[in-house]
Amino acid sequence: MNPFFIADDVEWIDLGEGLHRKIVAYTDDLMAVLVKFDKGAIGAPHSHEIHDQIGYVAEGSFEAEIDGVKKVLKKGDAYFAAKNVMHGAVALEQDSVLVDIFNPVRQDFL
Repeated sequence: MNPFFIADDVEWIDLGEGLHRKIVAYTDDLMAVLVKFDKGAIGAPHSHEIHDQIGYVAEGSFEAEIDGVKKVLKKGDAYFAAKNVMHGAVALEQDSVLVDIFNPVRQDFL
């Protein structure tokens, strides 16, 4: 893994349905990922068996739902979803970006 992440040097991976991903960095125990959303794109509610997750709003805004509670989050805000807690988000603006941080690494992203 390169110790530097240069955003302009890494292409967005098209995940479909208005979602795009760039992997920033990872170890066995930690992963940081950028997720860019088209306006109205949905990160469908889900939970993780083994992953704790922090979602930091780097750009735009989202309606985030954590364990049934909804909040509008803007740039600079964040959420925490512990393993087994339902969470999801809907982008309220075009090109809204989350920095998702996972513990441990999401092997399914590699």
